[in-house]
Amino acid sequence: MESSAFFYQDPSYFDNIFRTLSTITDGTRESIWYHEHAIPVYVSGVSAAIIIGRALVTSSYTNHLLARFGLVDKHDRTPQTQQASHIQAHGGRFIFAMEILRLIGCLELLRISVSRFLTIQGPTAAILGTACVAFAYSTLLALFVMINPTPSTVISHHLTTVLASSWTVYFVRDVVPLMTYTQNPADPLYMLWELVGILSIIAIVIPLVTPRQYVPFDPSDPMLPNPEQTASPLSLLLFGFLDATVWKAYKVPHLPLADLPPLADSDHSKNLIRAAFPHLDPYLDDNPDTKNGIARPSRKKSRHRSFFWAVMFVFRNEIAIITLILLSYTAATLLSPYGLKKLLEYMGNNGEGATVKPWVWIVSLFLAPFTSTLMLQQYQKMLTRITVRLEAILTQLILKHALRIRVVAESTQETPRSTSPSTAASTAAASPSGSSTPSERNDAASTSTAVDSAAASPPATADPNAEKSKSLVGKMNNLISSDMQAIGQAAEFMQVFLAGPLLILLTIGFLYTILGWSALVGFGVLLAQMPIPALFTRWLQKAAREVAKKTDDRVETVTETMSVIRMIKMFGWEGKMSKQIDEKREIELNWVLWNKIYSLSTLNFHFIIPAVTMCSTFSFYAIGMKRTLDAATVFSSIALFDILRNHTARLFMFVPMIVKGQVSLQRVGDFLESTELLDEFSEDQGGEYINSSDDHKIEIGFGAAAFSWSDESAAGAATPSKRRFRLHIDDELIFKNNCVNLIMGPTGSGKTSLLMALLGEMHFLPRGPNSWFNLPRGGGVAYASQESWVTNATIRENIIFGSPFDQERYDAVIYQCALTRDLELFNAGDHTEVGERGLTLSGGQKARVTLARAVYSSAEILLLDDVFAALDVHTARWIVDKCFHGELIKDRTVLLVAHNVKMVASISDFVVSLGSDGQILSQGSISDALEKNLSLKLEVAAEIELQEKAEEVVDSQQVDVQKEAEGKLIVEEEVAEGHISWASIKMYLVALGGDHWILFWFVFSTATFFECAIEILQPWLLGAWATQYQELPPEEVNVSFYLTGYIGLVLLMLFVFSCNQLILTMGALRASNLLHKRLINSILGTTLRWLDKTPTSRVITRVTQDVAAVDTKIPDNFSFLFEIGVIIIVRFVAILFYTPKVGMLGIIIFFMGGTVGNIYMKSQLSIKREMSKAKAPVLAHFGASIEGLVSIRAYGAQNAVLLKSLKNVDNYTRSSKVFNDLTRWIGIRVDALGGWFAASLGWYFVYGPKTGISTSNSAFTLTMAVGFGRMVLMFVQIFNLFEVNGNSLERLLEYMEIEQEPKPSEHGLPPAHWPSSGDLRVEKLSAKYSLDGPVVLHDVSFHLKSGERVGVVGRTGSGKSSLTLSLLRCIVTNGEVFYGGLPTSTLNLDALRSQVTIIPQVPELLSGTIRRNLDPFDQFDDALLNGALRDAGLYSTQTEDDDSRITLDSAVARGGSNLSVGQRQIIALARAMVRESKLLILDEATSAIDYKTDAVIQQSLRNELKKDVTIITVAHRLQTIMDSDKIMVLDAGRIVEFDHPSQLLKNENGFFRSLVDESGDKDALYAAAGA
Repeated sequence: MESSAFFYQDPSYFDNIFRTLSTITDGTRESIWYHEHAIPVYVSGVSAAIIIGRALVTSSYTNHLLARFGLVDKHDRTPQTQQASHIQAHGGRFIFAMEILRLIGCLELLRISVSRFLTIQGPTAAILGTACVAFAYSTLLALFVMINPTPSTVISHHLTTVLASSWTVYFVRDVVPLMTYTQNPADPLYMLWELVGILSIIAIVIPLVTPRQYVPFDPSDPMLPNPEQTASPLSLLLFGFLDATVWKAYKVPHLPLADLPPLADSDHSKNLIRAAFPHLDPYLDDNPDTKNGIARPSRKKSRHRSFFWAVMFVFRNEIAIITLILLSYTAATLLSPYGLKKLLEYMGNNGEGATVKPWVWIVSLFLAPFTSTLMLQQYQKMLTRITVRLEAILTQLILKHALRIRVVAESTQETPRSTSPSTAASTAAASPSGSSTPSERNDAASTSTAVDSAAASPPATADPNAEKSKSLVGKMNNLISSDMQAIGQAAEFMQVFLAGPLLILLTIGFLYTILGWSALVGFGVLLAQMPIPALFTRWLQKAAREVAKKTDDRVETVTETMSVIRMIKMFGWEGKMSKQIDEKREIELNWVLWNKIYSLSTLNFHFIIPAVTMCSTFSFYAIGMKRTLDAATVFSSIALFDILRNHTARLFMFVPMIVKGQVSLQRVGDFLESTELLDEFSEDQGGEYINSSDDHKIEIGFGAAAFSWSDESAAGAATPSKRRFRLHIDDELIFKNNCVNLIMGPTGSGKTSLLMALLGEMHFLPRGPNSWFNLPRGGGVAYASQESWVTNATIRENIIFGSPFDQERYDAVIYQCALTRDLELFNAGDHTEVGERGLTLSGGQKARVTLARAVYSSAEILLLDDVFAALDVHTARWIVDKCFHGELIKDRTVLLVAHNVKMVASISDFVVSLGSDGQILSQGSISDALEKNLSLKLEVAAEIELQEKAEEVVDSQQVDVQKEAEGKLIVEEEVAEGHISWASIKMYLVALGGDHWILFWFVFSTATFFECAIEILQPWLLGAWATQYQELPPEEVNVSFYLTGYIGLVLLMLFVFSCNQLILTMGALRASNLLHKRLINSILGTTLRWLDKTPTSRVITRVTQDVAAVDTKIPDNFSFLFEIGVIIIVRFVAILFYTPKVGMLGIIIFFMGGTVGNIYMKSQLSIKREMSKAKAPVLAHFGASIEGLVSIRAYGAQNAVLLKSLKNVDNYTRSSKVFNDLTRWIGIRVDALGGWFAASLGWYFVYGPKTGISTSNSAFTLTMAVGFGRMVLMFVQIFNLFEVNGNSLERLLEYMEIEQEPKPSEHGLPPAHWPSSGDLRVEKLSAKYSLDGPVVLHDVSFHLKSGERVGVVGRTGSGKSSLTLSLLRCIVTNGEVFYGGLPTSTLNLDALRSQVTIIPQVPELLSGTIRRNLDPFDQFDDALLNGALRDAGLYSTQTEDDDSRITLDSAVARGGSNLSVGQRQIIALARAMVRESKLLILDEATSAIDYKTDAVIQQSLRNELKKDVTIITVAHRLQTIMDSDKIMVLDAGRIVEFDHPSQLLKNENGFFRSLVDESGDKDALYAAAGA
């Protein structure tokens, strides 16, 4: 009634309004709709139209109509979400409360606007009526958002947009005029604060602080949201969603990956590849697995655009956002010098003629750089998001494509069995520890390996194409490592093509408005100087390439040294090898010096170029244009020139990275398009291999078929091999089902190729209309490769390999595959992790795990490729008896490639024999195969001979094994926590200073302070020059004085800087050389026990990654850190000098920045370590998958491999995303502190007490303050980098403090004539492997006269190896050993070991030539070396016309892998003859060498050595020692018998006689001993 009364009080009110509206002229009517109040109405109209249109499109009627026309599936339904309460459906209480608050605000705005509309008459009322429309529409939207049970973020965004448009109108009308001296608000002030206040809250504040509701990326698969997905827009802008993570990391010593925020579902690899693969994968099937994003490839290419544009299309939305952000960043960057210029003009003119109030420019000192920082950090966030996502997508894409390709297409040829003559025997050399693993010694060299050693060993010549045999595998590894890194660095291409050029052009334009034509002169001078640093950059790149080459040479030497470290220590070569490495190091550091000089020159030009540019610009401005300088002109120009210099330098820096990234991206595209695929995926060959008839659907075999390793006719195929091997099946070859099929043939005949052809790994060449081949996969196929393949998982997981676990079946497999004893060696049993490439397992163990995987599987067909190659005879026989005769193999079809015919004959039901040319020679029985294949018959005879030799071994190699804890490696590498230790920093600082470290640090510190002071004086001098124009007439200002002074300061600063950097560089090189030498000496001087339990890969990491950090990153980080710290101090002193009161605020800000930085570094270090830790499994899984491609495809485990890769990639992405966002987090906060400091200083100068400071000095102080925050941020970031890289110092220090053998000393040098004889006397010798370990030798005493030959025998664990090691003092000993009349305990170890030669079972050789192995330090001539080879019996094993004849110049591969074990023992014997040692210790080879080579070695030992050489033979076969002068029998570390063989045989209860009596050659042994 009250409202009714109001209307009836003035019944003519509405009539007046109506008459007003009806009498408005056309021009007035136009003024209404062109008035700013109409803008919100227009926005509301557009919003309403969009909402109505969207509602119509998404309505059920529209969907029904589209379904009738078949445009959508009528059964498609939106996934039903779980019902929740009204408040929960809106996102929780806080969000719902904000919606209520916005509705209240909209109602209040509507009330105010209606009230004004009703109280104001005339034309203004019509204008105000438009506001009522916008606020009424906003109220409806707010009401709908709040009451709707299924809230729509779209409606909420519309509401925010409409309100923001209204806020903008009132802000421009009423708030902007308050910033000026000349304008007034358009609305009354009492209405202004009410309207703008409410609008600011509901249009700006509430939308900014309201958290967002989580919207799943895939509604059918919601996940735990990442805090970023629910963070408010303000939190997103300031990265506040990371606060909880930062504080959590700060409170704990180390933040594990599990405590990091969960990965957003939009960043999950499966969702990324689902969106990206249709555009990037050229072979994607049309029906992907929508849940996991795994799709089966098709044979049709689906992509035609270039790979670059395909990537651009995938990230089109992100690139559009980046473009907008960069434009905003460009504008904000230029706003800062503009605000500084305007403030300085106000101060210079004392406010006269000012239009804008000074507080606006003061606020801009904070807002402009802060806005620029916000935009830059958002740009970096989007950029890193793209790079991280692209890395995840490409990693998965490359792995997926790798599962389709024929890797062997680039193999040189089918080598004589992948395990070359010595591979199995030298597995130790391949293990990361550089020595055989503890359990490896259970598996002696296989019989088949011995055949290759004796009969078919490859020539000892270097194959120039050997490294190309795995080029495709290497290319794939490079694609996901170095190429991925290059692509990530090239993501800055928008800086080059958009932001950089635009900012440069705008900066030049800005300078033109300030300096006129002189700005263009300065820009021309700038461009003219650019080729100079470009030239030095090219020289720098050349020096960097040379550094890389020399580093490779050094690392190669160190790597090889580590691979033969046991030999080096036993020969006493530590000092000489250290000297060789030091020589390589000196060459490398010389190039590092040149690299630093070129880098320093390039850096100097970054100072010279802007200085020359500014000098030429100001000279032309003052002299040529006759203009006067003032503080505003000088200091705003300096700021703009800094922007110009920085962005020009960034363009030159980014261009090479972009070119390199484009090349890498093209390499990925070429890999996807050009690699040869398996026939299964080939567009041309996909249908030819399918059997068109049902006759052979259940048969395993071939018909009239041929196969090659590559499709030589296909375009873009890999380079064909040197020998185009082809497998031919002229008629039919059908294997028998439910039995064992044996595949035989001489080396290189194609036995493995036959299996590969069945698996589809070879290219099928149909030979007629009846050509076919078939491998039924319905019942499953299992495959055990010749080169055993294991994944980086536990032993059980490797055996199960995704199959259901059956304890009974599993236990049977373990027993039958002879793994029971091996699992007992590990504390964690079958839960022991095998490590990368199975580094915790021996070659034989890996072979048995691979076989166990095939046997455990439920597959009906087993393809087994020479599974006995890496096993000793006894283990192989066990597997034949227990496994192949057992129930697990029964009724399964087995295709077995084997060389050991005698052993597998009893299990073979069907035999296929291949000839050397890939032809099938026979099918049927073994006797048929041998009759038709002469070369095979010879190999089988040699095989049987070596098997008989192996059976004569009286012991098997085995060592005591420390049980591994929890399935991990024996020594777990420590992960650093917290900050870098002071001990490591002190080590580096002392090494930097050298012997005169006090003088070094005094000179360096003084020069740095002097240089920074000069840098600060440069802008001060320019300000003083500008002040002269205010105090003197322009013609009286001495321009030349100030220009000369400025140039002089620049040159002086550069001179001091260059000298200072050279001092630091020389100190850094001295420190690098010293630390490297200490590291190498420490590693070479350590004990064998430490080497045995430390993987070589860790040592190599120290020598490569950590030493590289000490060479470059650490000194550079330290230099920048020290210099920035000094600059901060000098700048602060300058600010404090002019404004002591405000300067105290700088102390507060500095400590606040330091506190925030410390919190940041604590969290960043943890996450950095987790990121590095998460990256390793990605690369390891990729590498393992590439190595096991054939096995993975044979088992059909492609999807399992891809899913495991998804998991690894997601873990890396999870840590990487947080790591990158943390950098943004700290940047915003420290920049805000710096901006606050600058604004405070500006406020002090304008509104503070009058200090009498000139405008130039005020401008100088402001300039120092503006850069202060950036300096603090740089200090924090570089300190963080220094700590991250400084971790390398800790790792080096750790390896410098490892256990050491006694160091050489003067009193430990023997006389020059020592040893004059080979006399050896041992008195009560006891030994143990460590100080706290058990005793392995007990009071051993014996005496060997010079020239005696002694055989040492005993069962496993009797102490034979311990005795040899104790004689060389390689282990902890008590008692005394007299050699050549001197007690060895008084001798230096190198002196002792250099006079004793030991020949192990599998001698270690250096890569290079035979000459280098005989004489590695160039001490002897060729005549002596050739004589040693002849006396050792090498020439008697080869003929003059033999193409593979070994000479001094013959190449030796690393470890001697291209030589047979017998050849290596002969070379080792020749080396002993060259050394002329008086004591020779021979660890006799067993089944690894043939009778002929064995006879040659035994003959040389008896006849060619000098008569005074004492020989100790650790015997494994009795035949070779029966004619020895004495036999020593060891048992449990004690000598139980020691006498002539004939005397020992007389003791009926003797240990030695029992060994002889148990032998199958008893009579021959008695005869040899003369008994």
